[in-house]
Amino acid sequence: MAKIYTKTGDDGTTGLYGGSRASKADPRIEAYGAVDELNACLGLAIAWASPSDSLVELLVEVQRDLFDIGAELASPDPRSAKTVWEGSARIAALEAAIDAAQAELPPLKSFVLPGGTRLAAGLHLARTVCRRAERRVIAFAQSANRGPGAIVIYLNRLSDLLFVLARQANHRSGHPETLWHAKRPKRT
Repeated sequence: MAKIYTKTGDDGTTGLYGGSRASKADPRIEAYGAVDELNACLGLAIAWASPSDSLVELLVEVQRDLFDIGAELASPDPRSAKTVWEGSARIAALEAAIDAAQAELPPLKSFVLPGGTRLAAGLHLARTVCRRAERRVIAFAQSANRGPGAIVIYLNRLSDLLFVLARQANHRSGHPETLWHAKRPKRT
């Protein structure tokens, strides 16, 4: 049985797709590390969902997308490694899922505080990690002098989807959303 530890990262570097190495503090590593963290958050949300919920199938598809995105981000030369992620169809699928989930929700009139059911709270957590992943991918794209491309658009839509799915989870369970209202200064 092969050991899981290789000791090759003990010097502060990690292997990239194709064999080259990079510092673990490199913006590329930060980008695909945040995408990996997002994937783990989705796994937690899936664990809290009912196995028969159609949400599970949707989130598993997103997890697959995130692995593909991670492969592109981990490739110094995605074209030659054939890891370029073509996301236009997947972005359209996210938009369709957002529209479908939002159709069953009451309109928003205030900001929503993250929370509610365990599933909704997990989806809100995944949403915030998704926003961080988006920022990390943008930082990497800027450091590598490349355009952010479809990955950033996908992460942007995904964070919107996770917000709507969190609201939907609360709505379906009958759990009221906690709305945020700005504190107004008291008049004296």
